[in-house]
This record gives sequence, structure tokens and C-alpha cells, in this order.
Amino acid sequence: MGFRNFSIWRGRLPHWRADGVCYYITFRHRRALDAGERHALFVPLMRALARLGDLRILAVQEEQTELMVQVGDGVAGRPVEVSRVVESAKNRAGKQIAKATGERFGPFYSESYDRIVRDRVEFEERLLQVAQGGEPFEDSLWLPKPPLSRKGGRQNPRPPAECSAER
Repeated sequence: MGFRNFSIWRGRLPHWRADGVCYYITFRHRRALDAGERHALFVPLMRALARLGDLRILAVQEEQTELMVQVGDGVAGRPVEVSRVVESAKNRAGKQIAKATGERFGPFYSESYDRIVRDRVEFEERLLQVAQGGEPFEDSLWLPKPPLSRKGGRQNPRPPAECSAER
């Protein structure tokens, strides 16, 4: 399977970028988050990722955050780095939490693990993994039943076209 506009760059972890693909992204927290802190992280992530594409699932748990998002072809014809969008939302939430708690740094590790979902089987495995992982805060688990597209309409919960082809 070939990806459009595919590229790889490295921080501490390798990051893959392509147009029109489904991403699985996860990151750990430095400490357990309480319900208010999880909500403070959930809102900016949900807003940023909903603008980027179709948010399939987002789970903010005490020790880690996991999500899946189907990205489009970029904004205004320019490619978008999903990891930068996630890092920006994490920074906003981290500053808000640090200000409220008096901590010096936000409670998240700086880098996220991201992976391009390659097929329907992997899409379903990751979706179940996120949905069944841990004990999510009730407001911080968003399942695609049915998801809102960025166009504002509702659609049936199904894997993206790129994930539908069987290998």
C-alpha cells in the first residue's frame, strides 16, 4: 500500500506523515491525572483533532492518552503534521494544569507515539484496544457512535477507506 506525500522524521521517536490516512497516537503522563485534569486535556485535543480530520476515538485515562484520527489532505493544500497538532494541544492543556497546580511543567511527556493504521484489521484492533483500555473518565471517552465529520454531518461508524482493504 502506497501513501500519498509520505515522509518520516525523527525526534526521540520516528514520526510518519502522509495525506489521507488514519493515525493511532498515544502518549504517557508523568503522573496520574485527576478527573478535572483529564477533562482539561480532553477538550483541547478534541477541538484540535476535529479541525484536522475525523476523530474516531479519544480516551484520556489517568496514566496515558490514546486516540485515532482520520486526517485529510492538509489545510489549504499544505500538509499537516499530526504530531505537531497533538503537541500543541498538549502544551495548552499542560500550561493550564501547571498553572492550577503550581507545578513547574505540564504533566505529560514531551513526545507522542504515532502510527499509520494500515488496514481494516489493525483499525479494529486499535479501536478495541483504546475503547477497552483502563478505566476512562466518563466525559473523556468519545466513541464513534456515530462520529461527527468536520463537515458537521453524522456518518456511520466504519473504518476509513484506506483501512478497508484486506491484506
